[in-house]
Amino acid sequence: MVKLDRLINVLGGYGARLCTAPRGRDVELRGVALHDRAGAEEVLLAVGIESIGDVLAETLAAVVLLRDVTEQELAVARERGVAVVRIDPDVSWGQLAAVVYGLVLEGRETEAGRGPTDLFALADALAASIGGPVTIEDQHSGVLAYSSRQESADRARLATILGRRVPADIRAELSARGVYAHLASSDEPFFAEPMPDQDFHGRALIAVRAGRELLGSIWVEVPEPLNAERSASLSAGARTASLHLLRARASADLERQIESDLVIGLLEGQADAPAVLSRLGLRGNGFRVVAMQAEEAQDAAVLIAFERATAGFGWARPGRSALFANTVYTVLPDGDSGERWFRGLLRNMPTDVRLRAGVGGVAEPLELPQSRQEADECLAVEGDRELVVYEQAWHEILLRRVRNAASSGRIPSRGPVWELRRQDQQHGTRYAATLREWLRCQGDPGAAADRLGVHANTVRYRMRKMAEVTRLDLDDPDERLALIIALLID
Repeated sequence: MVKLDRLINVLGGYGARLCTAPRGRDVELRGVALHDRAGAEEVLLAVGIESIGDVLAETLAAVVLLRDVTEQELAVARERGVAVVRIDPDVSWGQLAAVVYGLVLEGRETEAGRGPTDLFALADALAASIGGPVTIEDQHSGVLAYSSRQESADRARLATILGRRVPADIRAELSARGVYAHLASSDEPFFAEPMPDQDFHGRALIAVRAGRELLGSIWVEVPEPLNAERSASLSAGARTASLHLLRARASADLERQIESDLVIGLLEGQADAPAVLSRLGLRGNGFRVVAMQAEEAQDAAVLIAFERATAGFGWARPGRSALFANTVYTVLPDGDSGERWFRGLLRNMPTDVRLRAGVGGVAEPLELPQSRQEADECLAVEGDRELVVYEQAWHEILLRRVRNAASSGRIPSRGPVWELRRQDQQHGTRYAATLREWLRCQGDPGAAADRLGVHANTVRYRMRKMAEVTRLDLDDPDERLALIIALLID
């Protein structure tokens, strides 16, 4: 069940505005209707209706979504007790229908923000019929719903509910016992033996599947294997859960597609940035882009990351995300730390998933493509760092850009550095390396010698010989800077 207040808060991200709510914002909404065939407690989408006044005077709907309305028509709506919501003309009815159907019909979130209400009701029903606390999980062991009856729950179950995920040590032990292998291959109920040392009571469990695809699983805390009657109840519950999960996925996929398209338009500079940010529910003048990729051979991890980044109905999430090729991009308000957001996402990912992230610099709405480029470049910075932030790595990115410029022929291919490198290749000297360390150490031969693993006199000797090979004006600061850049392009 969803209330009018929730609908308004969600649609506000699309530029919707509540014009009137004669019965308040606590009106319950239980259905969606098109045109003028609407009943009580339903949302009417006024698509293609010419006479709005007639509709408002006759409809039984609790709320009407429309494009334009006059003051006279609003007066009729107030008299009839009908709430009216004016929709931004730039937002398509298709987008609105996807969101409204997902919110009202699927009932995908409770007032407490716990998750699919139908799944919670199913968990309660199974707990009553089987006789034990129930959790319904997704295919990655994330908790989707749980029964209200948890009085006898063990430590493992309570940790699972509080953390919204099966603890890693419990998951590892269950995997070693073949529990997840059974879920992957069988539709029959299975009994997981207790683990006293982990305060893990016995579990009856079953896969939730659509065809051959594993959507999730149901777990019931019981002391012993189920009898035939209770096993049948669990199997019936799995079939019911699969329908709920498929409907929720369809609704979520529509929302994700809408969000992803809007975010990609922002990052490519093809959209009216302020208007799109408003539709996405992002406020403020400063934003930054986070780019995430998975390590090699972990293609599925990118899909999981996108699913986790967009989890949760409505606009309670701090960022808005898009999946583009093998990268997940997320636009965050400047007030939300990219590092903190990424670490939080990692905590909700399966333990075997490995991600890398680059965080672009703060940008105004029209500069988001630049922040996206910086995030991409942070990902390309060499090393094994899990997270690279532009403000901390700008110098590495600058040098990478210089190297790219050099590879495209934009930097001279002749000069002192190239002469020294040719000498090194022909005679086995180490002039280029020595000059690089001498410059890094600001002309200190002792410090340069330590970095090279030679004596300071060797450095002095090499510096004298270099002057015989090519012209070097090391007293000129501009030439020293140019030498440093040229030596780093390698």
